[in-house]
Amino acid sequence: MTEGQPAIRDDPMYQLLREGKIEEFNRRRAAGENVSLAECDLRGLDLRGLDARGLDFSNSYFRQADLRGIDLSGSRLEGASIHAAKISGVYFPAELSPEEIQLSLEHGTRMRYSRP
Repeated sequence: MTEGQPAIRDDPMYQLLREGKIEEFNRRRAAGENVSLAECDLRGLDLRGLDARGLDFSNSYFRQADLRGIDLSGSRLEGASIHAAKISGVYFPAELSPEEIQLSLEHGTRMRYSRP
C-alpha cells in the first residue's frame, strides 16, 4: 500500500464494515477489540448506525458512502475525502471548517483541519 492511499484490508473489524455488519462492529468494539481505519477504502458503504467515537479515519475515502446521522465529532478525519457521500445529520469535528467539508463533498478534496 502506498502511504496516504486508501486500501481494502484483511482486518476483521474493517471487513465487518464492508459486509454491512455495523451492529456487530459496534458490539465487538465496545467489548475492547482493536480497530484501525486510517487509510481505508470505505467507498460506497452504508455506515449508518456506526459508533464512530474516537475512530481514526485519517486519509480514508468515503466516496458515495452513506454517513447519515453519524457523530464524527470525536473522530479523526484529516486527509479523508467524502466526495458525493450522504451526510445529512452528520456531526463533523469542530476542526473542520464548513468550506473544507463542502469542497470534499463536491470535489473530493482531502479535508484539512483548521489550525489556530
